[in-house]
Amino acid sequence: MGHRKHSAPRRGSLAFLPRARAQSLVPRVRFWGEGQLPKPSLAGFFAFKVGMLHLITVDDREKTPNFGKPLFNPATVLSVPKMRVCGLRVYSFYDGYKQVAKDVYDYDFELFSKMKNKLPLQQQLESLAKMNNIAGITAIVAVKPADVGLDQKTHILYEIPVLGGSNDEKISYAKQLLGKSISFDSEVAPGKVVDIAGITKGKGFEGPITRMGVKRKQHKSRKSVRAVGVLSPWHPHDVMYTVPRGGQMGFHQRIEYNHKILMLGDESSSPITPKGGFPHYGILRGNYMIVKGSVPGPAKRPLLVRLPVRPHIRQVKVPQVMFVSSKVS
Repeated sequence: MGHRKHSAPRRGSLAFLPRARAQSLVPRVRFWGEGQLPKPSLAGFFAFKVGMLHLITVDDREKTPNFGKPLFNPATVLSVPKMRVCGLRVYSFYDGYKQVAKDVYDYDFELFSKMKNKLPLQQQLESLAKMNNIAGITAIVAVKPADVGLDQKTHILYEIPVLGGSNDEKISYAKQLLGKSISFDSEVAPGKVVDIAGITKGKGFEGPITRMGVKRKQHKSRKSVRAVGVLSPWHPHDVMYTVPRGGQMGFHQRIEYNHKILMLGDESSSPITPKGGFPHYGILRGNYMIVKGSVPGPAKRPLLVRLPVRPHIRQVKVPQVMFVSSKVS
């Protein structure tokens, strides 16, 4: 490019390739942490995005000029339904890889009631206690979106690992959860941080200007203005994957780290639903969690809240909430 007088950075990050549509509305978490918890606990839980509001809190950052003064916080409300622990899954190492070694099902659960070759639950747990070479244990949880006022009546099944403690402690903790409905993890509290995974809003097909941030071409330089100037040289006679092109934008899976929890509550005891309900969601039901900032996806989209894998807060301080915007209306 001999006509260039100044260098310019390439347009569009290659960190998120392929920029294709997500395979499912339910996000997939590939890494849950290394089990740095002092005692066994579930590594995450489900939530549904409700909408946004703002909170005014007292700034607790001691080294800032605004320390002790009111601080404006845009925040997102998440509806947290109860999760039913309907099964357990144990993994073992075979040839250096984790593979499923045994499943334990709660046949009283409606999705598993018609399964064949049922074994009594006590017999399943006894065989679980005799196992060796345990590489990990996960809880098979079920969430019903209709419990929080959504239209979907079918359950969402997901595996959430049990982290912290030894294998015996994990198994005993998982046995206590089997067949029960749990709402919040014991490790979640106001002032702590969590990671949130979700599927972003879908934008459909977009060109390289919007999708990759390519600059519009100069006036009268080409017939096209919103197209890439050069796709590739004559040789090699192909277009490399690094060239910004048009295609699918949005509806991608993203994970955001270290969202600070500002409030936890129950709609029946401390209501926050504005007059007329939240836009595109409606009336909030049950438990909710308010996190600082925005999270991926539109209203009603399922999210997976994970315990932080790289927390940056050394000292947990409970936020002093002075004002919640929705409580006024």
